[in-house]
This record gives sequence, structure tokens and C-alpha cells, in this order.
Amino acid sequence: MDEALALRLRLFREGGQAAPEVIDFVASELTALEDEGNTVTEATAGMLTSHLTMALGRLLRGEPIEEFSTDEQVAAELAGHPEAVARARAISARAEQTLGPALPESEVNFLGLHLAALAQKSSAAPGT
Repeated sequence: MDEALALRLRLFREGGQAAPEVIDFVASELTALEDEGNTVTEATAGMLTSHLTMALGRLLRGEPIEEFSTDEQVAAELAGHPEAVARARAISARAEQTLGPALPESEVNFLGLHLAALAQKSSAAPGT
């Protein structure tokens, strides 16, 4: 993880926008993605980091996460990225086991989109 992405997580932590256990969980998921050969930087994973941090933070605070009107479109886009969907479901299961609440299906789908984009950016990155 590059310094800019680490700074993003630090700002979430210091700003109190998510509980420390959420930040720790997201950081460990980013490390796992990097260990698997993904290019995990601010440029490639910044939006993934923010989205997952904020979604898990809302869940832990008991705030509702509404379904999105674009759920069908997102699901259609993900049809070509089964590995991203599987990874999103695995992250959601680990989050539920570690933190308590489960991500709703719409959040899993959006997480899948972020993961598909990360995989594409990682495969296009020099040296990978």
C-alpha cells in the first residue's frame, strides 16, 4: 500500500469517520489484495478503500444502507467479472465474521465493481 492510500486510512481513523476496527479490517483486506499481486495504491484502490470503510462504518453505527436503483445494471456489469463477485462475497463474509453486520447485496455488488476495476488497473500497471 502506498503512502497516499495509508494516509487516506489514517484520515478516516483520526477524523473518527469509522471505528478503529473498521479501519484495521479494511487495511488487512488491502494488504491481502496486494499480497495476491494487485497494485494497491491511492490511484488504483482509493475509491475501493473509501467505499468499504464508509459502508462498514455505517453498518456498525446502525445506519441504514438503502438498495440502489442501479442494482440490476451493476449486476449485469459484474456478469463478466465472476472473480470480483466471489472476492466481494468473501470480503463481506469476513466483515460479518469480524465486525458483526453483513453488507447488503447492493454493497457487495458495488464492492465487486471496485474489485473488478482494481484487477483491471493492476493488470495494466507497469511491472505486473
